[in-house]
Amino acid sequence: MTKVVHVAVGVILRQQQVLLALRPDKLHQGGRWEFPGGKVEAGESTAQALSRELAEEVALTVHSSSPWFELTYDYPEKTVRLDIHLVQDFSGEAQGLEGQPVRWVPLSELAQYQFPDANQPILDKLLAEFGR
Repeated sequence: MTKVVHVAVGVILRQQQVLLALRPDKLHQGGRWEFPGGKVEAGESTAQALSRELAEEVALTVHSSSPWFELTYDYPEKTVRLDIHLVQDFSGEAQGLEGQPVRWVPLSELAQYQFPDANQPILDKLLAEFGR
């Protein structure tokens, strides 16, 4: 049976920009840009996991987030279940606390970035709903 990884994903929006982080080369789908987040631990809600991960990874304090949609994506070696939340109420200055580059990217420039395969539906929905 394929391993399923439950991941809380934050689509962090600020004035027609979204926060991206570069995955380390050594990780699965490394060297690609992603929406920050991480694994949901046992006993955590998705919102709790997202708040914890964003504080640990990019130094942001989430004041509130709203569930946006979920998707499951099958890679050959594992399945990821992405629980995607919109984050527009936060504080702090984004920085890569694990040494990863982070960048605020205008929605109009997202096509210039390479994302993990599982993120394509997020990009499509993001641009459909927020891209002007």
